[in-house]
Amino acid sequence: MNPDLIADLASFVTASPSPYHAVAEGVRRLRAAGFVEQPEVGPWERGPGGRYLVRDGTLLAWSVPAGAVPGTPLRVFAAHTDSPTLKVKPRPDGGAAGWRQVGVEVYGGALWNSWLDRDLGLAGRLALYDGSAVLVTVDRPLLRVPQLAIHLDRTVNQGLTLDAQQHLLPVWGLGTAYDGELVEFLAAEVGIPAAEVAAHDLVVGDLTPPARLGAAEELLASPRLDNLASVHAGLGALIDTSGTDGVIPVFVGFDHEEIGSATASGAAGPLLETVLTHLAGGYEARVAAFARSRCLSVDVTHAAHPNYLGHHDPAHRSVPNGGPALKVNANQRYATDAPGAAAWARACRNAGVPSQLFVSKNTIPCGSTVGPIMATRLGIRTVDVGIPVLSMHSARELCGVDDPAYLGAAARAFLTDPG
Repeated sequence: MNPDLIADLASFVTASPSPYHAVAEGVRRLRAAGFVEQPEVGPWERGPGGRYLVRDGTLLAWSVPAGAVPGTPLRVFAAHTDSPTLKVKPRPDGGAAGWRQVGVEVYGGALWNSWLDRDLGLAGRLALYDGSAVLVTVDRPLLRVPQLAIHLDRTVNQGLTLDAQQHLLPVWGLGTAYDGELVEFLAAEVGIPAAEVAAHDLVVGDLTPPARLGAAEELLASPRLDNLASVHAGLGALIDTSGTDGVIPVFVGFDHEEIGSATASGAAGPLLETVLTHLAGGYEARVAAFARSRCLSVDVTHAAHPNYLGHHDPAHRSVPNGGPALKVNANQRYATDAPGAAAWARACRNAGVPSQLFVSKNTIPCGSTVGPIMATRLGIRTVDVGIPVLSMHSARELCGVDDPAYLGAAARAFLTDPG
């Protein structure tokens, strides 16, 4: 276990309450390492060096070695910056019975009950009439989704049923709400006139800071481990592999994975393909480059739950601190195939990192990742991996403290593997 790395991961998660903040923190780290921006609308810089490109909540970065030529193979580490949460509606101001409330929608496959009775903040961006956007963070207790007292529902412990429209509305004060109140409040937080705010993208976030737990502090409890733990590992691996010869290492953190990726900045959109085509040397050179390239799709996987072992395949259980798990699915909900699995095994062996296998129980279909989407869109061999977590899609998740370092080391080996 590397305590400095765990502290840095906790710092990264805390600095990233929304995808836009995750991108901003990623850019800060890349710039500190000497990376420079590649504007999406500007001329393409083809010389050696580290560069990054931002589109909304999606971040791409790469390091071109001095010896790169058209057709040089690519090694891509792909993760996602978004997490299941509650997203603020365009017209959020409301309330009842003397309470002021905020209208929200469920974003992704959130565990609704995990958002009850927590101290919540708000984060995201305010879009202004002049076309710019301003990040906003309220990192002090502002909201709470109150649960109904057991005295008013004696059967609640036999089964909690929540209506997303009625029961997930946070309260944020007392009084009578008026249209534009939340925007006025947030505009004041960042010091701009509320009249300049044309729209917003805002999400709710749990304010409990990441913390190690367990008798030996061998576990990390944190919000947004899915999938900021992977983003953190990928960024660190790319920065550490700058100047690698023979391949071009690439990092991408996509937005919108939790809602299907079918957006302009998601994995199903054209952005990654466009960037990789540039890096390969153009459309003619990309055929050879893509044929020799590999993608690592990195998203958390399910740790074996001790209270629900019947939900796991008995021969393919992954456990915290056992290393990142290779994710396999016969129906290609994960993109892993045998040659991809061999490349991952080689990376783990070269890095001296343990690895596990995850396969879903036949009677419980697995989720999916950006891996199959990238493999389909790009035709690049892709392998799915991830560190094991408990309480996936909860407001607060749990992983082992050794696994982030294992993942980072294996990622570095993968991004530099010329074979």
